[in-house]
Amino acid sequence: MGKKGGKKLQAFCVNKIRPIVRVPLQNKLGSPNSMRKNDKNEEKDQEISEKIVDETEKMKVIGRKIMVVVDSSSEARVALQWTLTHTVQSNDTIVLLYVTKFTNNKGKQEGEKVMPQVTPKIYEQLYSMKKTCQSRWPEVLVEVKVIEGKEKGPTIVEEARKQGISLLVLGQKKRSTTWQLLLIWAGGSGLGLGLGLGLVEYCIQNATCMALAVRKKSKKVGGYLITTKRQKDFWLLA
Repeated sequence: MGKKGGKKLQAFCVNKIRPIVRVPLQNKLGSPNSMRKNDKNEEKDQEISEKIVDETEKMKVIGRKIMVVVDSSSEARVALQWTLTHTVQSNDTIVLLYVTKFTNNKGKQEGEKVMPQVTPKIYEQLYSMKKTCQSRWPEVLVEVKVIEGKEKGPTIVEEARKQGISLLVLGQKKRSTTWQLLLIWAGGSGLGLGLGLGLVEYCIQNATCMALAVRKKSKKVGGYLITTKRQKDFWLLA
């Protein structure tokens, strides 16, 4: 009696446990299809990461000109920091480009050179950035270029073309979801610049060289978000 009762009790326990164990395993692991989808997404992210790294690594083989668009914003400092740590090599040249608003030069004699109007504070910030570059890369040539332009985007693209720039780097602000939707709606139609949204996007899409935008992921999470012509806000941990 005791043995039979023990077997019945054992069988009862197993039958009760089995369905309880199976359900959470299915919930946690998901279906085979969802697992395959996650694996494919991870492989795709890895491929994109390697491609971005490969493109920047190519810049390191031969000394080339790297242009960083700078101003007094924290986004510009992040772009410069990323450039110094991820792209620059000893045989490169860094061009720090600052674009100021176009001024009316009426009354000036023909042929007379007119210096762009920039405050002493801006010049101080620009040369502070130059010192940062020289401190990190003493052997690298660093140039500071200040130019005027009616529209900042086209001015940057044209200056990069004239100087034979290999890589154009811009800092990028975090946009709200509403602004991102407006940008998508205006994309490709030229309306982006009219909305004041498309400076970075304009440069990326129209530059004759490789162009990318950089911003930090967040204060708590490391890495950078990189935007290129083919990829938007890709998270680069390195």
